[in-house]
Amino acid sequence: MVIRRIGPLSFAKLSATLYALLGLFFGAIFSLIAMAGGMIANDTRGAGFGAILGVGAVVIFPILYGVMGFIVTLVGAWLYNLAAGIVGGVELDVQ
Repeated sequence: MVIRRIGPLSFAKLSATLYALLGLFFGAIFSLIAMAGGMIANDTRGAGFGAILGVGAVVIFPILYGVMGFIVTLVGAWLYNLAAGIVGGVELDVQ
């Protein structure tokens, strides 16, 4: 079996979803670290900043990761299709 073409838009949508989930994971970790740092702070401004930064990370990271994953995968699939048209694609052995 030879993969001669990849649907760039469908592959980019799938990749964007996976990257958004990855961004949610990293955002949650960043959020926990930011909130812990805010709790350690001696003043209330540090605690408030840590909480805002933590909540912002859970919202911003998935969006940022999803958009960047979509764009990079769309360009990558387009380049694959261009190269596969010249070289012939990737050969897979399937049982």
